Amino acid sequence: MTPGRADVTAGQSEVLRLERHLRAGEHSALKSDCAHVNEILARIGDKWTVLLIMLLGDGPKRFNQMRRLIGGISQRMLTLTLRRLERDGLVRRHVFPTTPPRVDYELTELGQSLRGPISAFGEWAYTHRSRIEAARERFDRAAVE
Repeated sequence: MTPGRADVTAGQSEVLRLERHLRAGEHSALKSDCAHVNEILARIGDKWTVLLIMLLGDGPKRFNQMRRLIGGISQRMLTLTLRRLERDGLVRRHVFPTTPPRVDYELTELGQSLRGPISAFGEWAYTHRSRIEAARERFDRAAVE
């Protein structure tokens, strides 16, 4: 895609700008931008975040329902991950005034926008898993020789 075309999104044009700085050797201009991008990528690349985005993509879920559906996540980790996603504007928390209180979580519009990229990564991993496993085996064999 050529920079300046009307179909280049704001995010794509920002990536192109960062690539130009890298090619020009202007690393100091990238430090601040990269720190912010790295922080966001670390959040959305976390395994629990990926699973929660996929799970909540089907609609609102209750806390214990998510905990049962995601094997291996502790109550504390689920709480922390949901709070971080809520803080980042990806998840919305609804508290219903019942006894005991009912709490539902759902993706925001921003959270919904992550479903496509996360699905694409998942499909890529599934499609290429055998090639990656073969590469790992070759690497491990070479390491012991």
